[in-house]
Order: sequence, then C-alpha cells, then structure tokens
Amino acid sequence: MQDDDLRTLIEFAGSLADSAGAVILPHFRETLNVDNKKNDGKFDPVTIADRDAEQAIRTLITKTYPDHGVQGEEFGAVESRNGLTWCIDPIDGTRAFIMGVPQWGVLIGLHDGAAPVLGVMDQPFTGERFIGSRLGAHVTRNGVTQALRTRACENLADAVLTTTHPGAFGKKSEHDAYLRVAAHTRMHRYGGDCYSYAMLAHGLIDLVIETALQPYDIQALIPIVQAAGGVITNWRGAPADQGGQVIAAGDARLHATALELLQADAD
Repeated sequence: MQDDDLRTLIEFAGSLADSAGAVILPHFRETLNVDNKKNDGKFDPVTIADRDAEQAIRTLITKTYPDHGVQGEEFGAVESRNGLTWCIDPIDGTRAFIMGVPQWGVLIGLHDGAAPVLGVMDQPFTGERFIGSRLGAHVTRNGVTQALRTRACENLADAVLTTTHPGAFGKKSEHDAYLRVAAHTRMHRYGGDCYSYAMLAHGLIDLVIETALQPYDIQALIPIVQAAGGVITNWRGAPADQGGQVIAAGDARLHATALELLQADAD
C-alpha cells in the first residue's frame, strides 16, 4: 500500500468515526434500554447506540469500498474480496457508556491480512481522535493536533499499570499473573478500556495488561501504540491482533520485564 493510499484510507476512517459519533452522542447520558447479550448469568451490555453506530459504519464501508471485509462486535463478519478488512467496535466500553463515564471510544481498524495498518480511537464526547499508522501517531482535540509519543520507563518500580477490571480476566491464574506484575509497579489502576491504550500512547500510562479480548477490541489500538513508540503483543510475545491475552508497554525494556513475570508459572 502506497502512502497516498494509506492517507486516503485514514481520512475515510475519520469519516466512519464521524458517522458513528453522530449516532452515539444523542444517547450518551440519556435514559437507555440496555440489553444483555449473554444468558449464562453474566452481563454483556449492548444498546441501540452500539447497534446503530456499527450499522452506520458498515453502510458507509459497503457504499465506498464494497470489496473490503468487515468484522464488527454487533453484526459479525463479512469476508474481504481484496485482503483488506475493517475491524470495528462501535462503543468499546459500553459499561462506562451506560454509566455516563467518558472512558469509552469508537474503535476503527484496518487489517491488510498480515497486520493492522491503521487505527482510530475516537471519543466524540471529549472531542478527541487518536490515529496511528506507519505514517505516525497523533491525537486531535477540537481541531488541534498533537504528536503522540510513549514515555521512557525501564523499571517496573517507576511504572503505571492499568487493566479494565479484575473480573475481566478469564482465569484466576491470569489475574494472579497481573497482580504479580502490579506488585512491582509504582501504581496500578482498574478501568479504562480502550482509553488506557490511548493514554499509553500519550505517555501517561506505561503498561496495559488484559485478557479475553476479541480482535475488534484491540486491532484499532495496535497501530496507535506502535506508531507512538510502544510495544504491544500477546503474553507469548507474538502478535496481538487476534486478541486474547494482551500486554502493551510504552518502553520495550519494560515490556520484556513484565512479559517475563506474566509467563512465570503460566498454565
């Protein structure tokens, strides 16, 4: 893919974020019916804002790039006919959304069959848009653009670590592994969803460790973190684009240290 083609696709991804935001914002901090996508006693919320935003994105992709595939949280997958697939989560952080807390975002990634090549994390309520690709990473806030760069942090003792929620770990051993890393850090916090990865790219967080992610939870965030100078892999050090266990670090040295702790006593 040539740089000019990539720029065109980044601009298009921005239009997808615009279309989603226009659908979502009228519902934020309003009374909503919340459905549960699970029937096993667990809670996986979805709202009309999630569904309508994803449909708006899909409609625009189909109209503009009919050969592109789509993988989304709410309506499944459409196979690509040219190797390019949009991976979308219309509201990453639906729990935060229904609580009126602005730690959620629209995730739009483009995968070329080998890896995600561009990512957008858009927060329409705060007016922030984080974009990453091989051309670089930046955030735009209300028309002002700022380059993104992770911060240097070699030692766990100096690091700020976060994960979305202790209950999100699929196994007790995974939460134990997280706590094993957390015990060596300066500070660790719960909460954030996609916003944590954006703040890591911003140089304000040093580590994010999560499990049980789906591809649509992470693909848009990978180019942002990498273009800002960070490292993001699974817990084996392999690509993280298919989700599962994920670790992101702003500093490669910190990533290596945390990864070793995560892998200790792994089952």
